[in-house]
Amino acid sequence: MDKRLLTIQDISCVGQCSLTVALPVISACGIETAVLPSSVLSTHTGGFSGYTFRDLTGDMEAILAHWKKEHITFDAFYTGYVSKAQIPIILDIMQQTARPGALRIVDPVMADNGKLYAGFDDSFPQEMTRLCAGADVILPNLTEASFLLGIPYAGDNRNGGDYDKAYIEDLLQKLFDLGCKNVVLTGVTFEPGRLGVACYNGNAVSYYFNDRIDKTMHGTGDVYAASFAGALCRGWTLEQAAALGADFVVESMNATIDDESHWYGVKFEKALPYLIRRLYQ
Repeated sequence: MDKRLLTIQDISCVGQCSLTVALPVISACGIETAVLPSSVLSTHTGGFSGYTFRDLTGDMEAILAHWKKEHITFDAFYTGYVSKAQIPIILDIMQQTARPGALRIVDPVMADNGKLYAGFDDSFPQEMTRLCAGADVILPNLTEASFLLGIPYAGDNRNGGDYDKAYIEDLLQKLFDLGCKNVVLTGVTFEPGRLGVACYNGNAVSYYFNDRIDKTMHGTGDVYAASFAGALCRGWTLEQAAALGADFVVESMNATIDDESHWYGVKFEKALPYLIRRLYQ
């Protein structure tokens, strides 16, 4: 039986993020991709104004009931932008529709640059720890890691960061202690011009770095998480999937960087041939 992944996150109709990234990227990885939208927005919230927002929490339990009636199950779950009220329902969905050995991949989307996203209150990170507990992999950035642990944000890492390797590895251990099986911490740097990820499986830490592209682009976290999830579902190791995700983000950014009018996302579509070559070589 082919593998089937369920991704639960928002649809931002325009903006190359969340489900509009996850569905094509994970499908390109050869994984059947089912979706459960947590909300629908006319655009993403980064740089657009006056966007529409519709919460879909009220639909989730009926969708689960129908799936149970139809005996629909999944080999993997990948969550992104969700609300506090949805987390108990998502945990129920994971419990009731999981095939044996199903993977749980949680991207705790809620914050960046030291601040929570609009719409999340101070109690949200604690609720998100419930989703992280029991996950096979969590994918926080440094800001999200700080909020999950209730500790101060270490600061901007653009010029090398206000932290050292000991700080990162202590952070990884504390995130692991939330109850997940593996941690992939994104946005890690120890020197100017290099940016990457730190992986921890409870025993060993590994790092992977790329040359830093000195430009901030919307949607790169979603591009990373989707390609990571697809590779992991194909049987790649944690470290292999983490490295592939970083490389795919770089390819997507390079495909976008010369187009000043394309400020709202990355042209990941242009990089899909690269992703497919890497996956099927």
